[in-house]
Amino acid sequence: MKTLLIVAVLLVILWNLGAGLYYMLVDKGGSKRTVNALTRRIAISIALILGVVIAASMGWLEFHGVGG
Repeated sequence: MKTLLIVAVLLVILWNLGAGLYYMLVDKGGSKRTVNALTRRIAISIALILGVVIAASMGWLEFHGVGG
């Protein structure tokens, strides 16, 4: 369940990145939609990183190495 939540948040981050690119190409600097989409992406990324750090420090997530 935790993995699905993290993957879903990553997909939202990618969606906002794509929206920023689309707005940048379509609006040609005419609106603030590009800035808003990229600001949302940054805010969600920071929230995800903080969430993972907090979950790891509280023992809800356990990190493991690849193959071992």
